[in-house]
Amino acid sequence: MPAHPSASVQQAREALAGRLREIRKEAEISGRELAIRCGWSESKSSRIENARTPPSDADIRAWCRACDADDQIPDLIAANRQSTDAHVQWRRLQRSGLRRLQESTGDLYRQTKVFRTYVSDVIPGFLQTPGYAAALLASIADFRGIPNDVSDAVAARMKRNAVLNNGARRFSFVLEESVLRYRVCSAEAMAAQLGHLLAAMDLPNVALGIVPFAAQRDVWPMPTFTIFDDARVHADTLDAASTLTQPGQVCLYARAFDRLSQGAVRGAAARSLVAGALACLD
Repeated sequence: MPAHPSASVQQAREALAGRLREIRKEAEISGRELAIRCGWSESKSSRIENARTPPSDADIRAWCRACDADDQIPDLIAANRQSTDAHVQWRRLQRSGLRRLQESTGDLYRQTKVFRTYVSDVIPGFLQTPGYAAALLASIADFRGIPNDVSDAVAARMKRNAVLNNGARRFSFVLEESVLRYRVCSAEAMAAQLGHLLAAMDLPNVALGIVPFAAQRDVWPMPTFTIFDDARVHADTLDAASTLTQPGQVCLYARAFDRLSQGAVRGAAARSLVAGALACLD
């Protein structure tokens, strides 16, 4: 059973405290010496190390500088912020229906200049038709046992996705071929969705690659994720939408996206895969 959100926050704080403790020990200084260098009480060092008091960004900077570990500051500050607001529970976002979930990322979509999305399960939200989105969101509402506001949610998703037509934004998609074959809607709706996918390939600000079933892989299929500029990653799981902002995490997902992209086909070869999926529809 997924951890309660408060438990997830505490676990993240404990992990951060553990990293700070390791940094102090690697510097071979005591808690007292650290406190002296930072200009605070020894008890404060102890409270931070034992996850009883969450450190501020300024505390983290002072701690790392006292330990001659300035290079650790960006990741640790990002982890500190992440512990309180990054692990967003789907249940909390969805408890009043799905529309709010679609609207919650509107500002982020408008602010981002470069989007990189990898999907292994369903058509990316950016590229969904109303019919496909309606079927998918209806299945989510049913599975979650939440209010069915699918019509409003689809309208919100389509409004949000208008960013795709903004030539100042760049989009790069990598899809597993399986995404073209999974039936989450009627054959008619799926045909319309695949046709829309073909049309999206012609957009000048869209690059779309598909990893064929038969491709020789050097990286495994993985859960869906989106990279927003080089600043944050949204990685979806069944119980949560994790927002990752630590520079090291963002770099890891960027590397995964690059490796997955290398195995994708594009242009005529990608169109052929979509056409093959269309031909298999009843």
